[in-house]
Amino acid sequence: MKRTIIFILAAFCAIAAFSQAKKPTLMVVPSDAWCISNGYVTVYDNQGTETKIPDYKAAFQSDMDLALAISKINSIMAGRGYPLKNLESVMRSIEQRTAENNLTVSKTSGAQLAESPIDVLRRTAKADIILNLSWKVNHVGPKKSLTIILQGIDAYTNMQIAGCEGTGKPSSSSEVPILLEDALVDRVENFTDALDAYFKNMEEMGREVAVDIQVFDNGSGLDLESEFNGYELSEIIDEWMYQNTMGHRYSKLDGSENYIYYEQVRIPLFDAQGRAVDTESFVRELRRYLRSNYQVESKILMRGLGRAVLVLGEK
Repeated sequence: MKRTIIFILAAFCAIAAFSQAKKPTLMVVPSDAWCISNGYVTVYDNQGTETKIPDYKAAFQSDMDLALAISKINSIMAGRGYPLKNLESVMRSIEQRTAENNLTVSKTSGAQLAESPIDVLRRTAKADIILNLSWKVNHVGPKKSLTIILQGIDAYTNMQIAGCEGTGKPSSSSEVPILLEDALVDRVENFTDALDAYFKNMEEMGREVAVDIQVFDNGSGLDLESEFNGYELSEIIDEWMYQNTMGHRYSKLDGSENYIYYEQVRIPLFDAQGRAVDTESFVRELRRYLRSNYQVESKILMRGLGRAVLVLGEK
């Protein structure tokens, strides 16, 4: 009897611990292709190259069908248990933060880490999983149908984890939400199955995140080739990543004396005390390690739950 009670209590504790894990939040956004084809873009000079990025605010202000389409997708996904953020609402709330600057400034010397338009875009429309939505209304005689493309993208590892596309049956309705639902009705189950498989994989192998290491340009001379006890700082960080990722799983995408980009970094869902782990808490441990062992100060910048930037050199 005593063993049975202990087993039940242990199972209850395991379930309680699992419930603390942060489940990725979804956000539906119009795809780049949809924004460009409908003229909702901002153009900027990217080192001599003209680059177009989506202008979500202009899209919402000019196209009522966009809000209706996103609302319909939100309803469908919420009905399947996924927490969602509404892109328009998030953008509106961020605009109200008038004190927020477009530049991140070091507290110590005022050295600046500028944000590109893409950085600003991601900071504005941050979510863990982005559902990229494209659609086109087709005219079939007096009836209409809708062709849809819906992609589930891990927003901070840039991996596609689910997708569905297809065309609904011709309908006499002209309302985009109805046509959209008709196009999705036979396809959404496979789409959500792919999302569920992704989350299950995360439970078993750890949460997959991205970590960027950068260096403040403050004239201190510190970079990732600086040596400590015969090892370059980049080697020290590599070893820490190896020792602290689940199954030693991570991928070093690129690196130089000024930056390292890590992707497919598998972090545990819980720490030794059973507390939920996210990217910020994971990178905070790296920050403490570098400060206590090598007197390297650093600053953490978050890009949602899935990406953290650790900037070395100052706070």
